[in-house]
Amino acid sequence: MTEKFSTAMYMDRGAEQLVEILNHYISAIVEKVLIFGGDILKFAGDALLALWKVERRQLKNIITVVIKCSLEIHGLFETQESEEGLDVRVKIGLAAGHITMLVFGDETRNYFLVIGQAVDDVRLAQNIAQMNDVILSPNCWQLCDRSMIEIERIPDQRAVKVNFLKPPPSFNFDEFFTKCMAFMDYYPSSDHKNLLRLACILESDPELELSLQKYVMESILKQIDDKKLRGYLSELRPVTIMFVNLMFKDQDKAEVIGSAIQDACAHINSVLRVFRGQINKVFMFDKGCSFLCVFGFPGEKAPDEVTHALESAVDIFDFCSHIHKIHTVSIGVASGIVFCGIVGHSVRHEYTVIGQKVNIAARMMMYYPGIVTCDSVTYNGSNLPAYFFKELPKKVMKGVADSGPVYQCLGLNEKVMFGMAYLICNRNEGYPLLGRDKEIKYFMCTMKEFLVSNCSRILMYEGLSGYGKSQLLVEIEYLAQGENHRYLAEGSCGIPFYCEELLKNLDHHRVLVFQTIESEEKTNVTWNNLFKNFAKPTEDLKIFTLGLEEGNEEVCNLASGVRLKNLSLPASLKEISLVQLDSMSLSHQMLVRCAAIVGLTFTTELLFEILPCWNMKMMINALATLVESNVFDCFRNGRELRIALKQNTASFEVNYRSLSLQPPSERMVHGKQEELRELESEVIECHIIRFCSPMMQKTAYELWLKDQKKAMHLKCARFLEENAHRCDHCRSGDFVPFHHFAVDIRLNTLDLDTIRKMAKSHGFQTEEEITFSRTETSKRSEIFSENLSSEEIREKILSFFDIIISKMRTSENDIIPLESCQCEEILEIVIMPLAHHFLALGENNKALYYFLELASAYLILGDSYMVCFNMGQMVLARKMLRKALKLLNRIFPYNLISLFLQIHVEKNRHFHFVNQNQQAQESSPPGKKRLAQLYQQTTCFSLLWRIYSLNYFFHYKYYCHLAALMQVNTALETQDDFQIIKAYLDYSLYHHLAGYQGVWFKYEVMTMEHIFNLPLKREGIEIMTYVADTLGYIKLLMGHLDLAIDLGSRAHKMWSLLRNPNKHYLVLCWLCKSLFLKNRYKQLIQVLGWLWDLSVAEEHIFSKAFFYFVCLDIMLYSGFVYRSFEECLEFIHQNEDNRILKFQSGILLGLYSCIAIWYARLQKWDNFHIFSNRAKSLVSRRTPAALYFIGLSRYLEGQVLYLQKQIEEQSENAQDSGVDLLKNLENLVAQNTTGPVFYPRLYHLMAYVCILMGDGQNCSLFLNTALQLCETQGNVLEKCWLNMSKEWWYSGSELTEDQWLQTLLSLPPWEKVVSGKVNMKDIQKNKFLMRVNILDNPF
Repeated sequence: MTEKFSTAMYMDRGAEQLVEILNHYISAIVEKVLIFGGDILKFAGDALLALWKVERRQLKNIITVVIKCSLEIHGLFETQESEEGLDVRVKIGLAAGHITMLVFGDETRNYFLVIGQAVDDVRLAQNIAQMNDVILSPNCWQLCDRSMIEIERIPDQRAVKVNFLKPPPSFNFDEFFTKCMAFMDYYPSSDHKNLLRLACILESDPELELSLQKYVMESILKQIDDKKLRGYLSELRPVTIMFVNLMFKDQDKAEVIGSAIQDACAHINSVLRVFRGQINKVFMFDKGCSFLCVFGFPGEKAPDEVTHALESAVDIFDFCSHIHKIHTVSIGVASGIVFCGIVGHSVRHEYTVIGQKVNIAARMMMYYPGIVTCDSVTYNGSNLPAYFFKELPKKVMKGVADSGPVYQCLGLNEKVMFGMAYLICNRNEGYPLLGRDKEIKYFMCTMKEFLVSNCSRILMYEGLSGYGKSQLLVEIEYLAQGENHRYLAEGSCGIPFYCEELLKNLDHHRVLVFQTIESEEKTNVTWNNLFKNFAKPTEDLKIFTLGLEEGNEEVCNLASGVRLKNLSLPASLKEISLVQLDSMSLSHQMLVRCAAIVGLTFTTELLFEILPCWNMKMMINALATLVESNVFDCFRNGRELRIALKQNTASFEVNYRSLSLQPPSERMVHGKQEELRELESEVIECHIIRFCSPMMQKTAYELWLKDQKKAMHLKCARFLEENAHRCDHCRSGDFVPFHHFAVDIRLNTLDLDTIRKMAKSHGFQTEEEITFSRTETSKRSEIFSENLSSEEIREKILSFFDIIISKMRTSENDIIPLESCQCEEILEIVIMPLAHHFLALGENNKALYYFLELASAYLILGDSYMVCFNMGQMVLARKMLRKALKLLNRIFPYNLISLFLQIHVEKNRHFHFVNQNQQAQESSPPGKKRLAQLYQQTTCFSLLWRIYSLNYFFHYKYYCHLAALMQVNTALETQDDFQIIKAYLDYSLYHHLAGYQGVWFKYEVMTMEHIFNLPLKREGIEIMTYVADTLGYIKLLMGHLDLAIDLGSRAHKMWSLLRNPNKHYLVLCWLCKSLFLKNRYKQLIQVLGWLWDLSVAEEHIFSKAFFYFVCLDIMLYSGFVYRSFEECLEFIHQNEDNRILKFQSGILLGLYSCIAIWYARLQKWDNFHIFSNRAKSLVSRRTPAALYFIGLSRYLEGQVLYLQKQIEEQSENAQDSGVDLLKNLENLVAQNTTGPVFYPRLYHLMAYVCILMGDGQNCSLFLNTALQLCETQGNVLEKCWLNMSKEWWYSGSELTEDQWLQTLLSLPPWEKVVSGKVNMKDIQKNKFLMRVNILDNPF
């Protein structure tokens, strides 16, 4: 059974399953034995020794009782089959006679053995027995009542096999049994007939307790005494097992072997005590006397455990071999994960170890007599030289399918530095390591890359023993600390061989798969391979990839179906954390283990919920101690935690495994107590706790048994579900609208809707009904009469927003929230852990529910994880949106016939909805489940029409129009103000981009009429703010810059008052762009200051990236410096691997392209190509977003400058490049999703391409078109540059090559501009003049 479970179960968890089955069956056997008046003397794995202590005259009757008991035990197993399909059967041997008890040990521990002829007889009888047999020893057969027993003779044996009992007809077994038990004082009487053992109700006897405690291991006694640990004694942990077997020259005489066992036991105890090993049990079931010794019991883990076990084994072998009465000493040592805990029945059990490694150690002891043997894990983990061992020939061992190589330990004859001890040595400052320049250079380059780009790297050194790897690591540690960096602190937790051990473990479990990287052009993108080539070697790292041919780079992926979170740590690494864990007090250990269930990060509230029998004071005191010991870090809120994680703050010191391992001096005790009290007050203020070392959390988690973990995870899930919704600032509710109404999966079923129904039944009106009652807005007033001019409408809209802002500032109602949104913290400490708890419970549907909530939340919060959409995989995104609509019972047409038919249907629906709205007809609102579907459908249609707008095919514009129309109709069906307004604005944007003047205006007016009727409550205010924000963005895209600034400024004020930074930063970003194009520099710098403050306060990477993007634009086009080029470049280097910037690839495209333009203007073409190629890799990620088109226009500008170089050098493919470039620019202008605000720059570039290629006529046409657009839009920036270009191109003057370098040197900082030292008109002349020294067509 052990072998079956060990090979079948994943990652060394077979022992746990085995114990579950063993306890089930052993409990049944123990219960039968106790019911029939016996008691359990010894447990030994899957065997047990039972005893009936009786007078000689009662022996005959008791043998009958025991046979009856044995037959009933067999009956239990005949009808049972385990869930795992195991056919479990029992064989029983019975013997009768006298036994002798040997008690031995020392002043701290006692052990006992039973020996004698009866013990030998029962062992022989059990060996003869087959499955389902009951065998009577010869003596037992002689002493029993033969008239009651039907037997079967066994050939060549005096022992007999029992077939069944054959009592006479008048025989009453119950009366017979009662009569037999009357002679047994320890059997429960009729007063206690429900008890199995009288020992359960014994009164406290201190003297007896002290006597019995000597038979229990000290570490277990401590855990029993600690009420906080009650019920949690069992766990899975890596240990080292040592079996010692002693064979005696004359085993029959107790007086002969007793002294030998005492001598051996005393020495074994003394040796084990040095290395924190313990004797778990002593028994004589098989040949000789066997000691089961264990290193690494809970609370007893020590460094270099394996080496110490071998050292102990050799010492014990040498000593016992010289004891006169001992004939043979055999020792087997094995290491690995075993079950350490309770085996047996609730009223009769013992603490022991069970697992494959226990079996292997026992079998090696028996099959390799007279030597010290060990398995391959022990051999590899000992760190001892190979010449200390000798590999032995393999033998077939009972119950062990494949033990692996078996080694004989020849002895430890030298003083050897074990484990990590050599790393304690200090490197002398005056004596650097010589001859390892190349290796040190690799480390310094890798560390520099980590510090610059914040991208983790693994550097591994390979070499044979004695090649100096250890000295190299010491040198690296010294160099790293010299630069005030923590050497691999968080990643490796201070263990130099972490990477090597981890990779060995992954390779052992066949987790790693190496594949050749495919180019993105060759890859057929699907959801499954979308991220396969996302992580690639950087340019800096490729210089170290020696001997690898170009194009044959390999990437390491995980095997299919593998989740790294589920992988167990290698035993060698787990040992480090276990040493630290076992050095803590028992209560602290319990707290760490419970915290490990909650996760890497957890709240104090949840921890208190699951700690058994703790009060708050105890928990705070323990947490303070563990924080001081660098086991935990504490944070006041989620923002502090995020900042710490982003800064790679490491609390784990390399030179010390834990401060708790350092012995404090006496004079420091008082100071420590004061510090601890201060720390306790800090912990009370803190809300969030995090493990300093992920390895500690993983190790502590794996100690739990499956059922224990399940119960804990369930507790956590029940607690967290109460808070698994949006924060109070966002009015609670689901992140996916009405999500929990669509699926019924919650543990806690009393949701908000149920509460509202209960309130309604008592006559209360809910806030939602009060705020958004349709009776208040039954008829929409005509806000905008037909005779109003566009200027009057504009003023009316702006004045409306001004009134709202003034009311927001002066209102004492609940319009303005008291605190900012807490949703991000809820995601990190509630919803993400909740999803993982449900995964651990096997509740995949519930886990999926909360993962969907997470995805929706990150969309709402602005991280925008719309994966396919933001990664530019439009075909895949379109396919998945269609699939989503199908699942939502909404089909989107696939062919032109169904397309036009659907357009006709949707137009009729739209007319019906609008007409119904105008007539103020009330229809019943859809149900909650229907609303959940409609909300998701509107999101799908909103994305779908944008995707179709990207395509050049003529018929796609009809698909685009249909998707936009279906979004409006679906929103109208929801009867939700926000959904309707959002759909109106999207529909207006669609018609804006398509060029339908009258339609977009109509829907913007309908939007304003809608918000004019909203009540002045918080949700209404947020909708109004959203309208101002979105209208400002639309006006920017369409080139109405003045109106975009007016609306954007008001939206900025409103989002600021609403304390919503996730919306606020986007308004500031687009406001910057509008002000930049209008050359309103003072306002621009003020808004940039706000954007910077917001990005720093919220640790918001996107807004910081946009800030530097605008700073680069200012240097390139505005003629002054706000932040230096070097600072902008440093930001890009540090953050280009940031996950948010990678998914929002438009901002990276813009940043890379701006740097490429900078180097192109300076004629630094090598640097230009580096950044231009990075930008080129992002161009293919076409997304219908303004940010992408800004970045693309910058990229094309860089290509135009490179074309000038090609023409100047008369490159062969220059003409083709020019034609392609002009075509790309024309296509971009013709594309529906490109806003008119981009046209002046694009026409400017097209004019430059034409003049470079000698096409003066088209050059003039494009220049004049661009100037007209600038005049219409009020684009002062581009107009100024266009006029300078036009004047310069036709002047006939030539530029010097270093013209831009001279301009750069004269660029003034903003401080000089704002102080008046530099004239505003002068800085407008600091433009880059594109060189046109080739007026004649060279082709």
